[in-house]
Amino acid sequence: MSRGDARERLIRATIDLSWTSSYGAVSVDAICERAQVRKGSFYHFFASKDDLVVAALDAHWETRRPVLDELFSASRPPLQRLARYFAHISERQAEIRGQYGRVLGCFHNTIGSECVQRPPAVAAKAQEISLALRRYLETALRDAQAAGALPPGDPVAAAKSLSAFVQGALAQARVHDDLELLRQLPRTGWLALGLAGPPQQST
Repeated sequence: MSRGDARERLIRATIDLSWTSSYGAVSVDAICERAQVRKGSFYHFFASKDDLVVAALDAHWETRRPVLDELFSASRPPLQRLARYFAHISERQAEIRGQYGRVLGCFHNTIGSECVQRPPAVAAKAQEISLALRRYLETALRDAQAAGALPPGDPVAAAKSLSAFVQGALAQARVHDDLELLRQLPRTGWLALGLAGPPQQST
């Protein structure tokens, strides 16, 4: 096994174990066992478990960014971007349930909600990713308001509300292992924006 391969195995094991369990419940020994990497090799790549979790958050986000770039492409009408995002969430969690046996919700939010302040590096990375995701929503909302597709307002505040709504649905779907909560997002997601349902312009 190459050193690069060992590092990737450690990151993948950290994502799998932390996402299906929790940050606090996963030990370095468990990560090494899952990755089939010796503990000495672990410390060759990472000074601590916290460093590895930060790397795992970064690695996971790098797999999500191209997907979000496509969903929120400026070539699409802004409300269509949001509609596609809502639909994508339930589709993705259905795939995750098929892979892991249950709904897992959002990886960075799962870690971030457990590490609100400590360890600082993990908390800061989770917050950074959360803000990056929120900016996709903010841009779509700002463009929708500018086009007259949504009433005028504060796109930053609206993005915060919408992000909280979506993350709350993901967290509850994880708690109850309930995909139906997410299948409703293409309809209920608009409620966070003060709309009764999907605007006709989004289809």
